[in-house]
Amino acid sequence: MNPTPFTRPSLAKVLAAWQTCLTAHGLPGKMLWIFSENLCVEPLHATPGGFHFGFQTRFTPPPDIALEIAYDQFSETPARMVFYRLGSCPRGSVCILLCDDWFEPKGVTEGFIRHDEWGISFHPGRAGEIEEVTELTRWLRRVKRDRAFHDFDFAMSLETIDEIRIHGRTLQPYERFAEKMLGRLRRVLGNPS
Repeated sequence: MNPTPFTRPSLAKVLAAWQTCLTAHGLPGKMLWIFSENLCVEPLHATPGGFHFGFQTRFTPPPDIALEIAYDQFSETPARMVFYRLGSCPRGSVCILLCDDWFEPKGVTEGFIRHDEWGISFHPGRAGEIEEVTELTRWLRRVKRDRAFHDFDFAMSLETIDEIRIHGRTLQPYERFAEKMLGRLRRVLGNPS
């Protein structure tokens, strides 16, 4: 196997560079990090096939250590990592960490600023607000399937973050299934432990 042609820096160094990138583009330097469960994709009724993107942190708040875990996990792969800004909110720039080989060919024409020495790209996006969804009904009715593929489909889930926090690694599909079945069995038998 060929060694990767880049060296990932510490998260602190990348965050400092990302913050500098945001402020250089006239965007809020304060960052609010979200994960896949925090996205709220809703159909646009005025435009058939269109979607509205929002976010929420009220119903599935990310733990404080989530960004560090995601960065460490993504750093173990040779795939390109992307620091992606979805928009602004009163709390700052809403950002999401992505990782996949799909981003490798993307460059300036698609809005990506490449840092090939790190194997990382920045996508500051355009100035503009992203709506924070605070209504549980809207979040529960969000679109999870049957929509166009998007960059943020390569985000880490909070479920994966929890697996790493609990087990020290991501679980295999059969382990996830077994854990769900054990939970159901415990509930049926009245044993909460």
